[in-house]
Amino acid sequence: MNRLWRGIAIFVLGGALGTGFGVALGFFIFPYVFPPPAASERLAEAERSGLVAAGTFIHANPSDPVHYGKGKVSVFERTVFLEPDFEVGPGPAFHVYLVPKASLRSSSDLKDARFVNLGGLRAFKGSQRYAIPAGVDPKDYQSVIIWCERFGVLISPADLTTTVAAR
Repeated sequence: MNRLWRGIAIFVLGGALGTGFGVALGFFIFPYVFPPPAASERLAEAERSGLVAAGTFIHANPSDPVHYGKGKVSVFERTVFLEPDFEVGPGPAFHVYLVPKASLRSSSDLKDARFVNLGGLRAFKGSQRYAIPAGVDPKDYQSVIIWCERFGVLISPADLTTTVAAR
């Protein structure tokens, strides 16, 4: 009888551990297997008139093949626009941040920096627009970054260059 209960306990424990591992693995692999379609949002002509800064996303850590980014970003008076050539490696819970520091190259660089969370990344490729909240002056920010909130990892930074008209 003791052997029967021991077998049941091992079966239940193995099932619980296997299910937990499977769910955790599914959350990690899901964005790679089922990525959202590429975005193709556009800016209205009125939104394009107030260009403040522009930049290019980079692969901050070349030794990390999973966390990369490329493409251009434009910052307007009320909108951050990821250009059509934008692309990042897939992953969970990516967000777009405006950061007042330049030259962010590792996750620890964001440790004590204040930032503005513009929202979750809607697609891993393509053009996307993110509204800048009222009261936030985009001229005070020197970087746009893609950040993984779930794991606290810098995915890709873009240092901004102020445009001549914004100075």
